[in-house]
Amino acid sequence: MLTRQLAFAGLLLVLNLTLSVGASSARSLAHRTPAVFVQTNKALGNTIQVFARAADGTLNWAGEYETGGLGGSTAETPGDTLASQGSLTYQDGFLFSVNAGSNTLTLFQVNGTELDRLQIVPTGGLFPVSVAVREGLVYVLNAGGDGTVQGYRFQHGHLTPINNAGLAPCPDVSGRSLDLSNTNPPLYSSAPGQVGISPNGRFVIVTTKSNDALYTYRIRQGGRLAPGPVISPSSVSSPVGFTFGRRGSVLVSEGGGGAVTRYRLHPDGSLTPTSPSVPNGQIATCWIQKVGRYFFVSNAGSSTISTYREGPRGQLHLVYAIAADTDGGGTIDLAASGGYLYVQNALIGTVDGYAVEKDGSLTLVTTITGLPAFPDSGGMEGIAASY
Repeated sequence: MLTRQLAFAGLLLVLNLTLSVGASSARSLAHRTPAVFVQTNKALGNTIQVFARAADGTLNWAGEYETGGLGGSTAETPGDTLASQGSLTYQDGFLFSVNAGSNTLTLFQVNGTELDRLQIVPTGGLFPVSVAVREGLVYVLNAGGDGTVQGYRFQHGHLTPINNAGLAPCPDVSGRSLDLSNTNPPLYSSAPGQVGISPNGRFVIVTTKSNDALYTYRIRQGGRLAPGPVISPSSVSSPVGFTFGRRGSVLVSEGGGGAVTRYRLHPDGSLTPTSPSVPNGQIATCWIQKVGRYFFVSNAGSSTISTYREGPRGQLHLVYAIAADTDGGGTIDLAASGGYLYVQNALIGTVDGYAVEKDGSLTLVTTITGLPAFPDSGGMEGIAASY
């Protein structure tokens, strides 16, 4: 009898250990899984939908998390509700989400496909639309009213406003006015498009559609911004998104001309074109994303994706005017993960995933449906991915 009891107890111990190891392995796998994050931008409660990315690029729904803030929409928008790039940004295990309707920024810690909301902070301005993160510094672009850039230090998973020694319009943060005289919410065609930090960590760059200009602020000690920007004219009207290429070059998508221009960033913060703008024959080229050696732009007015690449001497080349066509889907924001390109289609509420081929062409591998479509469900905007 005693032998049977001992045997039964041993069996229970083995089962418990097996279940414990299995649960632990499942959690560990979830924490290591690459993910794509989609911001719903819902007016009554902004959320982040999370999708697990498989090795073949396909996506599977993994959860939805509240940001604790409200989404918003620019005035008279044809579909891109925030009219910006970088409204949702992933960096080194953390996710930053703007809440345009409540003037706040939400910080999440990312564990694979699981999000842990750590903090909600005011952005010190109206209608935040873009956020940039680099080496312990975070800057938020507020598009409403005059438009401002606000700065924070980011350490140990916590955001702290940067004090600008009385120079800022708000005493607590590193606010710098863009003097744009927008409404709130801003008109989509005149709202500033993106904030970013240069690869050398010395400058903050902002695109302004209404002024057809690129604003550059020098980053001073402690993350404080210079009181005024260096203003460089855009080669083509309505610059929106940008990313960085070889030797710190800045590649800007220009909605007014359906084109991309490559700029050189000089030590004084000025930006000058390295060559003439390269048009793609599409309408409203507003977002740009690098994947490998190629740059992909989203053409909202044509619902297409175009492919560019940099030459060995820095010249910019159009590879495919139409690498993908969503047939009226209203392509907006882009994200890259594991050699795949993911595209939000605002008018039909979907996300398409493409494999990037060696020649820069795109092959559709996955489509997610049922996301908020414009205008019936408000319209999602903001997509990011872990690596």
